[in-house]
Amino acid sequence: MSNEIEDTVNQGLYYVDCVERTDPPKDIQTGDWYRYVIGRGKSRIEGLKPGSLQTVTEHAHSAVDDLNTRITKISSTNYVSQKRK
Repeated sequence: MSNEIEDTVNQGLYYVDCVERTDPPKDIQTGDWYRYVIGRGKSRIEGLKPGSLQTVTEHAHSAVDDLNTRITKISSTNYVSQKRK
């Protein structure tokens, strides 16, 4: 595990665990498809997306950024509301 992922895991944030080529879904016969896995602790989010390795990797990183933004907003809001009580 890279130091960057290790630091992210220690902070309790989401990270891109892997992006790998996979077969297309059963009803779709063409195109390049990739499976990506986003991790946080023991939780995993898996997704499938058509495109190039680069575009799917960018998509997965964008999703991670969105999820981590939500976590940090929720955490800071909880902290503020607890201090006001």
